Amino acid sequence: MKVTLKLYATLSDHLPTQARKTNAVELDLPAGTSPAQVIETWSLPIKLCHLVLVDGVFVPPAERATRALAEGEVLAIWPPIAGG
Repeated sequence: MKVTLKLYATLSDHLPTQARKTNAVELDLPAGTSPAQVIETWSLPIKLCHLVLVDGVFVPPAERATRALAEGEVLAIWPPIAGG
C-alpha cells in the first residue's frame, strides 16, 4: 500500500536528500503497518517523535503500535518544538 511519510524540523534530516524540499516521501508498505513500525524502520529517535498525525488526526503514543495505516494516508511526524 502507498503511504506518504512527512517529517518536519530536525526529523527531515532522515529523509532522502531529494525529498527534503517537500518534507515528504512516498512509501510502499505492507498492509497493516503501524506508525510505530515506520518510526522503527526509518530509525527515527522515539524521543523526537513527539507529534504523530495520520491524515491530520493525532495518534497518541499508546496507539502508535496498534493503529494500522491504510492506502493513501499521510503520516506526519514532528519533534518537540520550543518557542518564545
